[in-house]
Amino acid sequence: MLPKPCPRKMLHLRDIQLRGYEREDGLIEVEAHITDVKTYSASSGAFEAGTPVHDMWLRVTLDRDMVIRDCAAAMDATPYDACALVAPNYQKLRGLKIGKGFIKAAMQLLGGGEGCTHLRELLQPVATVAFQTMTIFQQLAAPKGKKWINTELIDSCYAYREDGALVRDFRTQGAEDPETS
Repeated sequence: MLPKPCPRKMLHLRDIQLRGYEREDGLIEVEAHITDVKTYSASSGAFEAGTPVHDMWLRVTLDRDMVIRDCAAAMDATPYDACALVAPNYQKLRGLKIGKGFIKAAMQLLGGGEGCTHLRELLQPVATVAFQTMTIFQQLAAPKGKKWINTELIDSCYAYREDGALVRDFRTQGAEDPETS
């Protein structure tokens, strides 16, 4: 738990929601929604207190191999009319595999003027939610009673480090990666 803050006044609220779904056709969708709301009105009239400055969506459709089959972006509120014109560019993600190197490859396609800062910020949590959503299929594919991990996550964080207990236990107990067995 964080320490108790000093007295303060909220000026900005960013909400990010992500959801992972299994479609009837067996594909997976991850849907991300971001909103930015100010607690004050701009003197220029650009935005009103409590009204979203940004209200944006990103939906990524994946196959079970984590390859992006489709991507849709929508912008219900933006500070500038031109912002919404970038939404079709997110189709450039089609064919990329979510895994090692995904963010770098996505940034090469959608960096700078080719993308939207806020939608780009959603790509990392979209990838994380995609892995979390796929967990059910990995669990179902794992042999009963055997430990399993997604080997693509090795060295992605402290818990999954190569020399850590999680990976060591997985390897020493003869467990198999359901993705490769």
